[in-house]
Amino acid sequence: MNILKTTALVALMGSIAIPAMAEQRVLKLFTDASDPAPKAAFEQLVKGFEAENPDVKVEVNTFDHEGYKTAIRNFLTADSPDLANWYAGNRMAPFVNAGQFTDVSDVWEENGLKDSLGSALKSMTIDGKQWGVPYTYYQWGIYYNKDVYKKAGVEVPKTWDEFISNCKKFQEMGVDCLTTGTKALWPAAGIFDYLDLRTNGYDFHMKLTSGEIPWTDDRVKAVFAEWKKVLPYTTKNVAAIDWQDAVSNIVQGKAANYVMGNFAVATFKDGGMTNDTLGFMDFPTINPDIPRAEEAPTDTIHIPAGAKNKADAKKFLAYVAKADVQTKMNEELGQLPINKNSSVGDDPYLQAGFKILSTADGGIAQFFDRDAPAQMAKAGMEGFQEFMAYPDHLDAILERLEKVRQRVYKN
Repeated sequence: MNILKTTALVALMGSIAIPAMAEQRVLKLFTDASDPAPKAAFEQLVKGFEAENPDVKVEVNTFDHEGYKTAIRNFLTADSPDLANWYAGNRMAPFVNAGQFTDVSDVWEENGLKDSLGSALKSMTIDGKQWGVPYTYYQWGIYYNKDVYKKAGVEVPKTWDEFISNCKKFQEMGVDCLTTGTKALWPAAGIFDYLDLRTNGYDFHMKLTSGEIPWTDDRVKAVFAEWKKVLPYTTKNVAAIDWQDAVSNIVQGKAANYVMGNFAVATFKDGGMTNDTLGFMDFPTINPDIPRAEEAPTDTIHIPAGAKNKADAKKFLAYVAKADVQTKMNEELGQLPINKNSSVGDDPYLQAGFKILSTADGGIAQFFDRDAPAQMAKAGMEGFQEFMAYPDHLDAILERLEKVRQRVYKN
């Protein structure tokens, strides 16, 4: 009789347990985190979320980086996942405008993200609504040779006028004030972006890259006027060298300054530079009345409009936005958390970047070839490269870019 009772009890418990297990909900996440560091970061992220939400199972589908650019356009219109990673600013705008991303303003409001993720708020906002959550970015700015600065007897400049004044001192030493390598085009875009952000501000820059402002506008010409001031002190024939070649100019003391992203630090150090010889500064002020905006390509996570489990997807976004989660994730990525309450390690360049980006009240631009459509970006960067070699071609360059703008944005 006791055996029968025990058997019945086990059967009863089994009948209770089976439905409980069946209640575990599935959350589908599509990413392009195929490289080792991003892959490890996402694995850690998913593991942490599942530990806090044992009733949710996250199924991850990882695409290679280039293939994902095509895949996202397909799966957003067909069988959507619940979550997909992408990029901020004008890169997310087409999906927002096509109704393919979900408004997640409630996640921002309920979790105080307008404060904690405030530096990225503008780049995540369209029509007054937020359309995803950012989880990592990295700074651009000016990397410089500290020894060259000491030999020239100059201080790190705060304004563009001070920067140009320093250039004259470097020239007297036979050192280029500014170096870059534009063989691959994109490094010149970093210079243009910062000059525009400092001359006209974030909102103007976003309107320009989204096709709302003519390239022949006087305010655009003002950007090139500022750029022209530094050209006599810039490395010659930059179109013939790659960005890594320009790093050598800084390493060898042939040049003082380089507008570049933080990923280049490893290359500087491979060349023999140390924290004692490699400095980093924010791009100098041009118009002090313009709120300070920065250049920081930002990776994001979104909820597709066709997601089947939006409730858990919003929980996931709230989790990704947490300070401690972003700290751990970016330790794996070697980049910067967006949450201002996160922390970074003892790397001085990451510390400087975190401070600069977390306090940027003017907005975060993504980079010219992210903020502008591919055709416009290519034409623009070709124009920047030509201007650096032939500044007297400016009017023709701008006329050409204006024709491209009218063609690219006509729809």
